Amino acid sequence: MPTSPRATRFECLDTLRGLAVLGILMVNIQFFAMTYVAADHPYIQGNFDAPANQAVWWFVHTFFSMKFITLFSAMFGAGIVLMLGTGDAAHKRHWRRMGWLLMFGMIHAYVFWYGDILVPYALAGMVVVTARRMTPFGQIGLGLGLIAFTGLLMVSGAAIQGLLGDDVSGAEAMGFTAERVNDITALYQAGFLDRLPYNMGNAVMFQLIQLVFFGGRIAGVMLLGMALFRLGFLTLGWSRERYMRSALIAVPVGLLLCGWSASYALATGFAPTSAWMTMLSQYVGSLVLAFGYAAVVMLICQAGWLQPVTNLLAQTGRMAFTNYLSQTLLMTLVFVGLPGLGLFGQVDRVGQLIIVLAVWGLQLVWSPLWLARYRYGPLEWAWRSMTYGRQLPLSRSQ
Repeated sequence: MPTSPRATRFECLDTLRGLAVLGILMVNIQFFAMTYVAADHPYIQGNFDAPANQAVWWFVHTFFSMKFITLFSAMFGAGIVLMLGTGDAAHKRHWRRMGWLLMFGMIHAYVFWYGDILVPYALAGMVVVTARRMTPFGQIGLGLGLIAFTGLLMVSGAAIQGLLGDDVSGAEAMGFTAERVNDITALYQAGFLDRLPYNMGNAVMFQLIQLVFFGGRIAGVMLLGMALFRLGFLTLGWSRERYMRSALIAVPVGLLLCGWSASYALATGFAPTSAWMTMLSQYVGSLVLAFGYAAVVMLICQAGWLQPVTNLLAQTGRMAFTNYLSQTLLMTLVFVGLPGLGLFGQVDRVGQLIIVLAVWGLQLVWSPLWLARYRYGPLEWAWRSMTYGRQLPLSRSQ
């Protein structure tokens, strides 16, 4: 018998989603503030010789890179099961929902920021929904297979690039000379419209990369999220001892792999010949650590610890769509020229960390204030109304 969609909002899911959307900015800010190659080849921009900047990069690479986007993807997969169950009643609505998300993503990518994740999420969501009737362990097997295939592509690409040797840096091999970086910096500082064609070109490239080289991981993690939801992991269905064991294994192993990746990259000066090793360690470690983070959050929510903090994160998570896109608007105002401040290329990693903390504070404050008066975040309301084909009530007084 088909199951009906769950109507209950699980606060633990919202808490994890809120943590994920905040954590994503810690990684994304590098792409807003500097040339995108500086994220993996940091000596090219941002005064990376300074020990404080190296420490921030190590911290972000170890604790954040690929972990929170993994959590966000898993939450997206869990959300599909939460809304649809395994039946057909809401199947057409799901396709409308993904179609509107695709539209939002295209506008976001081509007008505001090339690093958008909404387009690959919408496309992956159209595919993984077909697997909703698989057993949870079938979903895990298929998801891990897709993740492994994507990892093989990425590590192979890094190994091929390493065949050039260490005489040419990875950034130079990609054509990013100091002159080109300066030209890109000037373009962003000139203004929003001036950098628009460059952003559009990057959006095309990034979408192809996301779909061809990273799409398997996105879809695979969504499948894992669907399975973990159905197995009770994401809904506090496991025992405290089971969550504790999961965290005590996954967090140290994930930190060991990701910490080694960051440390070895720094020690070798980001040598191209060793990039495949650091990428492999980060790729595997990020999956393990993301699972560990999720186990810790479930344990905290189940035990009722840190309730003021988890409540703030949950309300931030209920507005994850709005908060994700508002991060882009804020970063655009800070780093792109007129009508923004045009600080692209001028804020080092320490400064970026400070900006992220400020945005976190803003979103943790404004999310509960908004939801005290309204049922949904503004963009959640628009997306939901477009999906249902009618204007839904927004104010709590309606």
